[in-house]
Amino acid sequence: MEVLVSIFVLALGVIGVAGMQLMAMRNSQTSNYQTIAVQLATELADNMRSNAAAMNQNDSSNPFIFDYNAATDSAPTAPTKKCYTSTDCSASELAEFDIYLWKLRLTGQIKDAGGKVVGATGLPGGRVKVCRDKKPYDSGSLTWDCTAPLTGGVNSPMVIKVGWQGRGTNPDGSKNTSSTSDYPPSVAITVESYVNPTQ
Repeated sequence: MEVLVSIFVLALGVIGVAGMQLMAMRNSQTSNYQTIAVQLATELADNMRSNAAAMNQNDSSNPFIFDYNAATDSAPTAPTKKCYTSTDCSASELAEFDIYLWKLRLTGQIKDAGGKVVGATGLPGGRVKVCRDKKPYDSGSLTWDCTAPLTGGVNSPMVIKVGWQGRGTNPDGSKNTSSTSDYPPSVAITVESYVNPTQ
C-alpha cells in the first residue's frame, strides 16, 4: 500500500512538472511572437517616417493607411516598380514597395539565396492595420477600430497595430482562442513624421 501511495504521489509530481514545462514553452512562444511584432511595427514606423512625402498625403490617397490580414487576404502582390534599384520611384511608389517587403516579413516569406528566412520569421495569421486613431486603447485594451475625427483642423496621429492568431484576450476580457481573424492587436505604435508638412 505504501508503495502504491508513493507511486501515486510521484505520478502527481511528474504531471505537475510536465504542466509547468508546457506552460513555460507557451509563454516563451508568446514572448517570441511579441518580440517579432514589436520589431515589425518599429520597422514599418521607420519606413513611414523616412518617407514623409507619402506619409503626409491626404488619407484618401495615403499609401501607408492600409489593413492587411495574412489569414484571410491573398498573398502580397509585387508592385510594378521595384525600388532600391536604378528605377526612379515616387514617394507613393516607394511606400508601396516598402509595404510589399514588410508584408513578406509579416508572413515570413523573405528568404535569402539559400532559402533561409531573413529576419523575423513572421506571425501566425498576422494582421496589421495602419490608421489614424485618437484612442488606440478602448476601455483599457487594444482594438482594431479606429476613431479619427478632425479636432481643430489637426488629424489624429497615425497608429500601427499588429496582432496574430490565438493571442491574448478579447476586448470583453474573455480568453482569445479564435483561429480566425477575430483577435485583438498585440502592439500599437504611434507614428509622427520627421518632417513637418507645414514647413
